[in-house]
Amino acid sequence: MQGENCEKSDVTTEDAAGNDSDSTNPEETETSPFVANEEVESHNTVNQEKEISSPSSKPKSQAADEDFMSTWQRIIRLDAVRANDEWVPYSPTQAAVSETKARGIAIQVGLNDYDHLEPCRIFHAARLVGILEAYAVYDPEIGYCQGMSDLLSPLIAVMEDDVLAFWCFVGFMSKARHNFRLDEVGIRRQLSMVSKIIKFKDIHLYRHLENLEAEDCFFVYRMVVVLFRRELTFEQTLCLWEVMWADQAAIRTGIAKATWGRIRLRAPPTEDLLLYAIAASVLQRRKTIIEKYSGMDEIMKECNSMAGHLDVWKLLDDAHDLVVNLHDKI
Repeated sequence: MQGENCEKSDVTTEDAAGNDSDSTNPEETETSPFVANEEVESHNTVNQEKEISSPSSKPKSQAADEDFMSTWQRIIRLDAVRANDEWVPYSPTQAAVSETKARGIAIQVGLNDYDHLEPCRIFHAARLVGILEAYAVYDPEIGYCQGMSDLLSPLIAVMEDDVLAFWCFVGFMSKARHNFRLDEVGIRRQLSMVSKIIKFKDIHLYRHLENLEAEDCFFVYRMVVVLFRRELTFEQTLCLWEVMWADQAAIRTGIAKATWGRIRLRAPPTEDLLLYAIAASVLQRRKTIIEKYSGMDEIMKECNSMAGHLDVWKLLDDAHDLVVNLHDKI
C-alpha cells in the first residue's frame, strides 16, 4: 500500500437492509449485533438537527458530502470482499457458518458482489463492513482509510461478538489512527525513527540509503501503516501484535526497567517495538540492498517480497537486540 491516498469520510453509513431470510431455524436467522446501526441513528439525528430549510435543490457542499460518503462506503465493501481467508483454520465456528446466515448479514450491511465467495468469507466480509462503518462514524476525523480492514480482520477472526470486536478495534486504533491522518505527521515520525535505528546500527547501510536518496525509509511505508500485516502470515501477525501489546501494557502498568530486564534479556518495554522490528527486517537484508540495489524502487520491491518469507521469532529476537543496544540513543 505504498503511498496510497486514503479515502475517508465523516458521514454516516448506509441504512442496513432487512434480513430477507425465511428460514425457521433460529441459528440460521440469527444475525450479528452490528454496532453500526446504533451509531448511525445517533449520527443521522445530529445531521437532521443541523439541516437548514432550503429549496428542494441540494447545496453543492451537501452533494459533495454525499458523493464522498458513497466513495468510502464503496471502498469499504471492496476491501472487505478482498480480505483473504488465512483466518479460517483459526476460527472453526465462523468457518462453518451457514450460507443463509452469511447472506442475511450481508443484506443487513448492504454488501453485494460476493457470489464468488464461500459463506464463511461472505460472513467475514459483512462483519468487516459493519464494524468499519461504525468506526468511521465513531471517529469522523479519520473516517475510513484503506488498510484499516487489514488491521480489523485478525481481530474479528478471533472474536465472535461484534460489539466486543468494535471496542477492541477502537482501542487498537487509539494507537494506530495517526497512521491514517492526511497530514502524515504520525507516519513521518515513525519512518524517521526507523531511519535513526538503521543509522545507529549500521552506518554503512545508512550511507548507501543516503546515496540513493532513500534515507527517509519510505520503502517501509506499508509495513508501518498496516503493522506488518501484509508481510506476515495470520499466525505470525498475532504473535507480533501480542508481543507489541505486551510491551505497551507493561509501560501502562509501570513495570520498571530493572524488573523487565530480569524477565527478558535486558530489553525494556517500548512503545515502538514495531519500528524496531521493521528496522530489523531491513537490516536482515543489508547485504542484498548494498550490493544489488541502486534505487529506492528496487528496495521497495525487496521489502514487498518479504511477504511469507519472514521468521517472526528471529525478527522479534533481532528487534529486542536493537532495543537493548539503542533504546537510550533513539
